[in-house]
Amino acid sequence: MTDRLAEYRRKRDATRTPEPIPAGASPDEPRQRFVIQQHHARSLHWDVRLERDGVLVSFAVPRGLPRDQGRNNLAKHTEDHPLEYLEFSGEIPAGEYGGGRMTIFDSGTYETGKWRDDEIGVTFHGDRTTGRYVFFQTGGNDWMVRRMDPPEPGWEPMPEAVSPMLAAKAADLPPESDDAEWGYEMAWGGRRVVVYVSGGRVRVLNADGEDVTSWYPEVRPLGPALAPTEAVLDGEIVAFDGPAPSVTRLERRKAPKDSAAAKRAAERTPVHFLAYDLLWLEGHSTVEALRYAERRELLEGLAVAGEHWQTPPYFPGGGRFALEAAGAQGLAGVIAKRLDSPYLPGRRSRLWLAVPAG
Repeated sequence: MTDRLAEYRRKRDATRTPEPIPAGASPDEPRQRFVIQQHHARSLHWDVRLERDGVLVSFAVPRGLPRDQGRNNLAKHTEDHPLEYLEFSGEIPAGEYGGGRMTIFDSGTYETGKWRDDEIGVTFHGDRTTGRYVFFQTGGNDWMVRRMDPPEPGWEPMPEAVSPMLAAKAADLPPESDDAEWGYEMAWGGRRVVVYVSGGRVRVLNADGEDVTSWYPEVRPLGPALAPTEAVLDGEIVAFDGPAPSVTRLERRKAPKDSAAAKRAAERTPVHFLAYDLLWLEGHSTVEALRYAERRELLEGLAVAGEHWQTPPYFPGGGRFALEAAGAQGLAGVIAKRLDSPYLPGRRSRLWLAVPAG
């Protein structure tokens, strides 16, 4: 009888990895369980494992299972895993096969629609993963996976591009009598961008809709950091020079023509992404449905905080204090935003005001 776990054991050293390494496959039990593991290896991916004939038939899916019918995602067929892997999570040591942190994203049972050498149809019944999917072979170990069911009610696909909303220029703050109706952000003076986070990857577009992801390699780890969350974030790229941002240093970051140039640019001018609005989250647009204060609450709940990205605070009310703080930090001023403001893509509106310091 063929040892279906021979390849699995060959790739692993039982003295170094905490992974389960049984002597052989488990007795066949028609329980049809599955597990999806989020694997922070050399590159983030999700491992989808299906119980079949005493082992776990496994696929590495770089962007995770698609959440709607509009796209097919790559799925790499990997070696069969033991059933003990249904409950495995932990840190695989660096240098070992699959080295990195592995956590359980979801688990449950599935029904089989079809099971052929080149096509597998299943219906997942998990806490986070439900619905019909088809895995189909495209060549060798290369497969694709497609969602067959419609998405959940109210689902909207992530937009390809959202033009940033713009603030109108103002000579002074809103009237003090209306101060409590406004929120105030620092005017950082950076480069306006919209960041799209999906499948553990990021895509960065500037205000003109140009893809500038390669300009800012520091921002790419934001994708794995937020995974599995998918979101569209409005904000700025800022180069800090001491306590205040430096526009001069940021302007050195030109469009590199190759990866070597991108690396050199990154070494010269390390940058930060400052997120201050949330435009789409987990299949739901927020630009019209939510007010500014509600979007900020959701954004802060995402905990966008890392070495090269953060969510700066905003001040509900207290415009005069915010303006004085901006001046003390050497910033140009503040952006005043009505707390009940929708997001108006591509429009300049007096619902947002750019107020200079001093």
